[in-house]
Amino acid sequence: MTLDSPITIPRPIVLAGPTASGKSAVALALASQLGGEIISVDSMQVYRGLDVGTAKPSSAERHQVPHHLIDVANLNESFDAARFHELANQALIEISSRGRIPILCGGTGLYFNVWMGGLGSAPAPNPQLRAELEAKPLAELLEELARMDFITFNEIDTANRRRVVRAVEVIRLTGIPFSQQRARWGDVPIAIQGRCFGLARERDDLHQRIHRRVDDMFARGLVGETQRLLAQGLDQNRTAMQAIGYRQVVEHLRGERGLRETIELVKTRTRQFAKRQLTWFRGQMDLNWVPVARDEAPERTVDRLLEASSLN
Repeated sequence: MTLDSPITIPRPIVLAGPTASGKSAVALALASQLGGEIISVDSMQVYRGLDVGTAKPSSAERHQVPHHLIDVANLNESFDAARFHELANQALIEISSRGRIPILCGGTGLYFNVWMGGLGSAPAPNPQLRAELEAKPLAELLEELARMDFITFNEIDTANRRRVVRAVEVIRLTGIPFSQQRARWGDVPIAIQGRCFGLARERDDLHQRIHRRVDDMFARGLVGETQRLLAQGLDQNRTAMQAIGYRQVVEHLRGERGLRETIELVKTRTRQFAKRQLTWFRGQMDLNWVPVARDEAPERTVDRLLEASSLN
């Protein structure tokens, strides 16, 4: 290559959507066809050992197409959006340097948010205030959040104590509603304009896929995996303990409910999570939604995605 030769940097592709919508399989087919590598945008697949319950890609799939940001943290490590931002950009550089296409695939809206819109300027945690808030009942925290920032109260997962504490902490430290401080999407970066896609399935189809996935997770040993992870400190990692499936199985192992009831609860929590994901993506991200028919092969979805875009 001479100094006058043009340098072509592959433009990233974003593939988002709710859990169980088939993102991973479509991303795998897309990467195989276009010569890409996948960057996981999943807040739980970063942890080593959280395999069955996070539907982590198999070793065969990772051998077929390189995956990034999977198994990059131990359970005794903290992993946050800032760390994701750092590692995702590092992976983008490495993938592009090989002339391959980065495909960011996942369902963690916060991670997409910081990658596309920046880290924002929320204050650092205040240990003294954090300890004070964590000692309060959740109901009291939610009452304060509703009073000070009704927008965030309506959007936040009210069962996720860690996120509620953080929202109240930021409001107290700044005196500004948390909803006004979060990094917004803003304009889609030029590098990915027209290259952001979401997978959309009919509600009944998505629910059936969720139910099958949950049944499969338990059949593949989710309870045993959770027991092993507890021995490694799973219950000490507040982020990992928010993972749907593990949290409910831990409660089952503590005798709070039977196995069948636990399986049904995981299905319910997963359906609720998928609904929140869809609300997030439709309201916060400018995606080109691709309808996916029941039992449609991932390769067919890729063909239709290519036909309707300028990815080729």
